[in-house]
Amino acid sequence: MKRSTSIACTSIAVVSMLSVAGCAAPDRAGTRAEESPNPENCAVQEHAMGLRWQQQSAEAQALQSQTYRIAGERLEEKVKQAKSKDLAVITDLDETAIDNTKLLARDMTACHDYSVWDTWGQWELKGSPSAIPGAAEFFQKADELGVSIYYISDRTEENLDATIASLKDLDFPQVSKDQVMLLGLPKEERRTKIQKEHKVIMQLGDTLHDFSGDYANAHLDQQRQLVEKDAKHFGDDWFILPNPTYGSWEDAELDKWDAKLETKK
Repeated sequence: MKRSTSIACTSIAVVSMLSVAGCAAPDRAGTRAEESPNPENCAVQEHAMGLRWQQQSAEAQALQSQTYRIAGERLEEKVKQAKSKDLAVITDLDETAIDNTKLLARDMTACHDYSVWDTWGQWELKGSPSAIPGAAEFFQKADELGVSIYYISDRTEENLDATIASLKDLDFPQVSKDQVMLLGLPKEERRTKIQKEHKVIMQLGDTLHDFSGDYANAHLDQQRQLVEKDAKHFGDDWFILPNPTYGSWEDAELDKWDAKLETKK
């Protein structure tokens, strides 16, 4: 997943600290002043705990591996049950199949809001993402089962060759210009194009609009209602991967216990 809403440099407090924290606003030419790290006064530092969990925790590793193992078992069942021969799997890339947390960590350390996406082009060209645990094995299994694989991502089309090279380095199968579909048409239109030629038996993503366009412009409350409606898909033909580092929930208000704070003396 990419292209979520920005979270940094939005509040009055943050604006007042721009020159100190390094969250400098773009100038008229669209460039940014040189940033000086200052984590204590940096809004994007709010993501430190989620980013640490995503990159370093054994729990994240276990959950990712678990998701792909169950998805693989379900895929085998679906292939056996399918009457059509033109079967396909659709997957997102970022934080679903490949891990970009080194870029996110670098940007956050420099007090730069990575969800502005202005550093991703360099990462797509020169960075070295790693495979999400279980991902390459799952897609290799799909390939062995004769299932077509389509990688739908909002990475930039101009860096298609670099993205293809990264996927090949990580041993992902069926990596070609026809099957790696990057930013251009909305994801829903790209999925529809695939569905005209194949029976899509499984989708994987880290955000809900990786599965259906209904989620793309829906508010959080609407998304929760849609999740209830679509509950039968999750764990069957839709598999969602964890991503606590960026998403449409970034600015959500937290529900708080209204009791007075009391600490043990």
